Parts: sequence; structure tokens; C-alpha cells
Amino acid sequence: MTALATDGGAIEAAVLRSDRFRLAREDDWKRLERIVGEMEKGRFRKLSDEDVLALPALYRTAASSLSVARETSLDAATLAYLEGLVQRAWYQVYGPRQGFARWFAEFLGGGLSAAVRGIWLDICIALAVMIAGGIAGWLLVHQNEDWYWTLVPSQFADTRVPGASREVLLKALGTEETAAGLSGFAAFLFQNNAGVAILAFALGFAFGIPTLMLLLKEMATLGAMIWLFSTQDLTLDFIAWLSVHGTTELFAILLAGAAGLHVGRAMAFPGDRSVMAATAAAGRRAATVMAGVVLMLVIAALLEAFPRQLVGETWERLTIGGAMLAGWLAYFFAFRRRPSGQAS
Repeated sequence: MTALATDGGAIEAAVLRSDRFRLAREDDWKRLERIVGEMEKGRFRKLSDEDVLALPALYRTAASSLSVARETSLDAATLAYLEGLVQRAWYQVYGPRQGFARWFAEFLGGGLSAAVRGIWLDICIALAVMIAGGIAGWLLVHQNEDWYWTLVPSQFADTRVPGASREVLLKALGTEETAAGLSGFAAFLFQNNAGVAILAFALGFAFGIPTLMLLLKEMATLGAMIWLFSTQDLTLDFIAWLSVHGTTELFAILLAGAAGLHVGRAMAFPGDRSVMAATAAAGRRAATVMAGVVLMLVIAALLEAFPRQLVGETWERLTIGGAMLAGWLAYFFAFRRRPSGQAS
């Protein structure tokens, strides 16, 4: 009887100790549970600034309580509750903020367009250089046809060469009978265009100057080819043929060059921040833009391999290219939705 009484007293003391432990800290636990619950549901806007600032301290308090609960062998229910709460809170404080599906939804739902708008000055600079490159290429070849062989790569100068007849140039703008085999062509085009875009971005780390030179050179090639088709009064036909994929592809290359220039400009002119801090901030924004560039290049390759090769009418090609350009402009500069994870 004495042993039973002793055991009963020990159990009662343990329960009392557990109750006191829980009551002393329960308000903080409940607040942490509420904050974590809102974050798990993506309801960041319902959290006050005080809650967000208190989250790390509340997490550490709960983790400390869990440690004490384990050491003092508190009741199993309290221990299980604290283990679950600490795990959930750790994920919100230190874990990845979101899965790929949610990241991709927020990326397309406002993150990409906001990043593009954030480098608008670099886009304007890169666009001016690209336009200047196109004009320079046209003028150089117009003055001296020998420049054509310097500016236009050999894989593009098959039958599209100075002196080619109108019929030959029209054939180069022709269509395919079927889509068979065009998927491989799309993969090749994506690889080629992605190489140009990635190089334009990577060269930005040399203060952006090589990026601008690359954009100048690429557009000089285009200017030379426009001159070639203009000699046979096929300017509109060539522009229509190019626009199907070109409005997306050239836009992607423009953004890649602007992203590289954005990083290079941050390194050269960091402002009030250190070079490392300015470069890191610019790099994060540029990385978001480059993720969009890759997506655009996939779309451009599909457009180049399928609609451009299967649609032959000039007005149809212009309609597709114009619609794509209008769509990209609207998405990047008119679409102002804020990603859900950002505070208003």
C-alpha cells in the first residue's frame, strides 16, 4: 500500500508539473501555431508585422520548451504537440519557402513580369544598341557587299547570298509539306538561341560591355539579311517570315542582354551599397529574368519549327508574330499582379 501511494503521488506530481509547464508557455505556443498555420495556407497578408518579427523568437522558445519536455519526461501529449509544432515552425523559419508548383505559379503570376520591369533601364539601353546594330549592318552591306560574308554566318548564307534571284530567296522563305521531323529542328533551334542568350547574360559580368558588343554583332547580322531581301523587294515577306518566331526570340535575347547588363551595371555603379551586395541583388533579379528567357526560347523554337514552317501567307505570319509581341508586351509591362508571397 505504501508503494502504491508513493507511485500515485509521483504520478500526480508529474501531471501537476506538466500542467504548470504548459500553462506558463501555452500562450506563446498558440501564437506560434497560429502564425505557422497562416503561413502554411499562404495567408501572409493576414500576419501583422509584429507576428512576422516574433516568429524566430517564438520558434526558439518552442524548441527550448521541447528540449525541457524531453529532459524532464513530461506527459506524452505535450511532448508530441511540441515536436509537431517545432517541426512545422522550423520549416517556415529555415526550410524552403515553397514547392516548385507554387514557385512556378508565382513566377508566372507576377514574379517574372516584376523582375523584367525592374531592369527597364537596362532593357532600354540594350534595345538602343540592338536597333543601332541592325541599322549598322544594313548600311555596311549596302555600301559594300563584301561585308555580307563577314556579318552573316555560313549556315545562314546557303542560298541567301548577294545576287540570288527573287525565286531563290522566296523559296528560302517557303514552308514544309508536313510537320514530320520538325521536332528535332526545334531542339536544334532552342540550343542555338539559348547559347546566344546565355552568352549575352554571362558576358554582363565584365561590366556589361561585351554583352552590348554581342548584341550589336547579332543585330548587324539581321540588318545584313534584311538588306539582302530588300534587294528583291521581299522586305515585308522576310519580316513576316521572321516575325513568327522572331518577336519572341529577339525579345528573349533582348532580356538576356539586359539581365547581363543589369548585373554589370550594378558591379560598376553599386551606389550606397557594397559591390557584393549590389551585385547579389542584381543577380537575383537577373536570374528570375533568365528563367523567363529560357521559357521564351522554348516557345520561340516551337514557333520557328512549326508555325513558321507550316504557315506560308505573309499576313498570317505577321498576325502570329504581332500577336506574340503584343502578348509579351502586355504580360511584362501591363500585368501588374503582385506575387501572393509579397506584402502589399
